[in-house]
Amino acid sequence: MALVLPTTKVPATSTNPHFMIIYGRPKAGKTSCLAQLDNNLIIDLEGGSTFIDAMAVQCRTVNDLGEAAQAIRAKNNEVGHAFYRRITIDNATRLEEICLSYAATLYRQSPVGKNWKGTDVRTLPNGSGYFYIRQAVRKVIDMFKELCDEFILVGHVKDVQIDNNGEELSEMALDLVGKLSSIICGEADAVGYLYRKSNETHISFKGGDGTIKEARAPHLRGQDIIIATGNEDGSLTTYWDKIYKNV
Repeated sequence: MALVLPTTKVPATSTNPHFMIIYGRPKAGKTSCLAQLDNNLIIDLEGGSTFIDAMAVQCRTVNDLGEAAQAIRAKNNEVGHAFYRRITIDNATRLEEICLSYAATLYRQSPVGKNWKGTDVRTLPNGSGYFYIRQAVRKVIDMFKELCDEFILVGHVKDVQIDNNGEELSEMALDLVGKLSSIICGEADAVGYLYRKSNETHISFKGGDGTIKEARAPHLRGQDIIIATGNEDGSLTTYWDKIYKNV
């Protein structure tokens, strides 16, 4: 089929973020909110979902992740579409740790690493091993992105120092090593910071100089959204329709 070049503007075809990152302080309520998102399978890497009612599968190794992906793929083939509309990996920091063994495998499969007898690519000279960590994490993320309509990556926050026209400022970033944070965030359609304010849980997409918070979707760009409110009985009322239209 020959490529047909457009001669007019093509209408937008995407509304909701296909790949969203939600990051925040530990125990801010990220998992609790995501457990109430409809048809969302949580790939739990730390066990946080075991304290709440959630549609979750526990994974602790790369092999666990591979088995989960294989089971989801088989279910997708059985029903003829994405069985889970959404898949969430919780969380990014633990995913990076789990992927260290996969990164070592990828390095051994490369021409320069075929005779390597080590186990931790972080010990390779000149920081060259971090390339394989980035590659391993991205491969796992891509594997699950292909299995659903909307993929979510949960992350913790770390404080980093940035230079803003000669002024050193502190900014909150996704807790991943080296360049991986900026690479993964750059690939996401939306990056939101989740935080609590009184009995409300917010997700901020307010961008700006030096921040990773941003969104491509017009209804999210620059917004600070109340995603949940706490009830007197300790339960949450969530408002995911503010992020995912027509849910």
